[in-house]
Amino acid sequence: MSPRLPSISIIIPTLNEEAALQNSLPLLQQYRERGHEIIVVDGGSHDRTLAVARPKVDRLMQTVKSRAHQMNEGAEVARHEILLFLHADSLLPEAADSLIVEALASDQSHWGRFDIQLDNSKGIYRMIENSVNLRSALSGIATGDQAIFVRKSSFEDVGAYDRIPLMEDVALSKKLKKLARPQRLTQRVLTSSRRWEKNGIWRTIFLMWQLRLAYALGAKPHKLADKYYPDSR
Repeated sequence: MSPRLPSISIIIPTLNEEAALQNSLPLLQQYRERGHEIIVVDGGSHDRTLAVARPKVDRLMQTVKSRAHQMNEGAEVARHEILLFLHADSLLPEAADSLIVEALASDQSHWGRFDIQLDNSKGIYRMIENSVNLRSALSGIATGDQAIFVRKSSFEDVGAYDRIPLMEDVALSKKLKKLARPQRLTQRVLTSSRRWEKNGIWRTIFLMWQLRLAYALGAKPHKLADKYYPDSR
């Protein structure tokens, strides 16, 4: 058993996430009080994202609009041995830091992720979240919504996130799986259902499966991004 890894760098990529940060950042302050750090990496917001984030984070950075690039930039300046990549609209379960540290306590444990819960009470969303959680458990592939956490040394060993405009989480999972399968934490991250609400449930489900299949068959991420972000991210 290796020594416990007590400190976590929470890295949040943002783009026009003023409303989400107003909800999530106050809840993350408990982690700062326990010695962890919060890094927000913004990709060029034109709302009040920076103003909302500045007093509630340890480091606020600005860079180009690219989620993979933003997360890599945050990881480069992270001070702690564990990296936690968190979406601005996601809320961690209680005592998430202790859960992560325990999950990575073994030398054979390099990375992991949480199950998710969508924040819409309709029954269809239980089907969606359960499907995501099951698929991830079977495949060992994590999505950004699941709050991926990883040893910084392991993240660097596999070359960080590929600088691609979509499927960066899938690509990272495939690289990390060569080190070890992910630790599955069944406690749930509460994440926004806004994607499905905005674009339609079945249309979004079909699009995501279509994109994943195309990527698995070798489609270029930039072409898939044009379909996923038709107007821009």
